[in-house]
Amino acid sequence: MLGGSHEFKGEHMSEEAPSVLFHEDAGVGFITLNRPERLNAFDIGMARMWARVTREAVTAPAIKAIVLQAEGRAFCAGGDVRAMAHGGVEFGDRLESLAHTINDGIAALVNSDVPVIAAVQGTTAGGGLGILLGSDYAVAAVDCRIGSLYADMGLTPDLSVTAQLAGAVGERRALQLVLTSRLLSADEALDWGLIAEVTGPTEVRERASAVARAIADGASGAYGAAKRLIRSRWSRSFEAQLAEEARTIGAAFGTPEAQARIAAFAAKGSRR
Repeated sequence: MLGGSHEFKGEHMSEEAPSVLFHEDAGVGFITLNRPERLNAFDIGMARMWARVTREAVTAPAIKAIVLQAEGRAFCAGGDVRAMAHGGVEFGDRLESLAHTINDGIAALVNSDVPVIAAVQGTTAGGGLGILLGSDYAVAAVDCRIGSLYADMGLTPDLSVTAQLAGAVGERRALQLVLTSRLLSADEALDWGLIAEVTGPTEVRERASAVARAIADGASGAYGAAKRLIRSRWSRSFEAQLAEEARTIGAAFGTPEAQARIAAFAAKGSRR
């Protein structure tokens, strides 16, 4: 269980340089990718720590929102290409295992009721695009660049890119990214719907934290349930989704949080 301030050390990482950091502040959890010298590209130690931290963060009762951020000049470059090059043909099996491990963390974020806010700077490419798609709301620096670049290395998309990208931007635009070397500017990513806001480079974390704080201090139970309804909609028929909406709003109505907010709203209206 996570609480207060924790730092988890990945395998092969020194005590001074854990690859994934976590701390909690008044209901907001902060997950930080911390391998800036490799543009926060994942090796196996970082992947294992990512999976552990994300799973524990989304199950911590005190956490109402999560900020996903990164140290250095890039958000995430995906897998460590240098390690792939040194691994030879035999690295394929290890790469598959690496992807499964990172996927565990992405799935933990996507399938949880905790809203995840990404703070994105620099370049996001390859599997880093999948990490970004694991968030529910993204704030990006005006000078950021976002793309796929898998085909540049003769590889296919992984880390949820094919599972989530088309849903975020549409099938045609998803194909434009995965079939070319195109890197979207911040304004293009905003227009496509990949990100929600563009800020100055020095303001990204502050703004992402403010969004997360508003969620944590607001109707966090309703926000979480709304996220779950949208994120899980693909698993139900249209009729079943409508039924799940009805069940969820009925359950939400009976919560103390909803009762207090409804009463306050009604009282405010009666004074007009």
